[in-house]
Amino acid sequence: MNIQQQFNLIGSEIGYWFVSANGRLWLPNGEVPVGCAKELGFTNQRAQPIGEWNGQTAWLICHDMKNAMSSIRSLLDSSDLSLFNMAGRAVQLSEFYRSHKYCGYCGHEMYISSTEWCCLCDHCKERYYPQISPSIIVAIRHQNKILLAKHVRHNKDNLYTVLAGFTEIGETMETAVEREVFEESKLKIKNVRYIGSQPWPFPNSLMMAYLADYDSGEIIVDKNELVEANWYHYTQLPKIPEYGTIARRLIEETIALCREYDELGQN
Repeated sequence: MNIQQQFNLIGSEIGYWFVSANGRLWLPNGEVPVGCAKELGFTNQRAQPIGEWNGQTAWLICHDMKNAMSSIRSLLDSSDLSLFNMAGRAVQLSEFYRSHKYCGYCGHEMYISSTEWCCLCDHCKERYYPQISPSIIVAIRHQNKILLAKHVRHNKDNLYTVLAGFTEIGETMETAVEREVFEESKLKIKNVRYIGSQPWPFPNSLMMAYLADYDSGEIIVDKNELVEANWYHYTQLPKIPEYGTIARRLIEETIALCREYDELGQN
């Protein structure tokens, strides 16, 4: 019994249809299709229920539709980020199933558990779970200014954002924040505090968001990661991430603290 056979052959099921392949999602007209499977043309396809959204079943189909396959970034514009999160689950599960057709220990075919998100091997009894990579993202304030950097990967977009990076083995999240900031900018920070988190399926991160204050040091950027980094007054910001991202939330919260600094004249 292989992975695809664990999906139900669909007929007249109704719900939202998350059709994913190669890290992308089918978004005809820029939206997740909803309705009856038969009416949407999903004949001879297999689907797996992956949750519920907007009161209806969310179905995953692992298939490349050849057209209108898009990044799910556009769903960040939705007022309800739960749609983006569900789409992220679909994309990550599709990639997980694609990369775990065979057991990495014994090479036999895998099948999907009926009780949890995992792939099982009948031969050696090994089980695999979707990988989630914890990462940190941090906005740093110095009086009435915020540290913003142009990352190498954003150079063509001319986008400036806050610092981020993956945690390493044996680290706490707070230690990772301090290390990443120092590695990328040579700055030391203080007053690190947790703000929130966001699933970030590009391809499989969970971003833990923090605010921090400048402590000491002069900016020296890691050229492997950053093109440049500078302190920006909150009224004179460059192009920053769109609403819906945790980076934008951190920037907005830091702007509020910068305004408060100017109003009160204190740290």
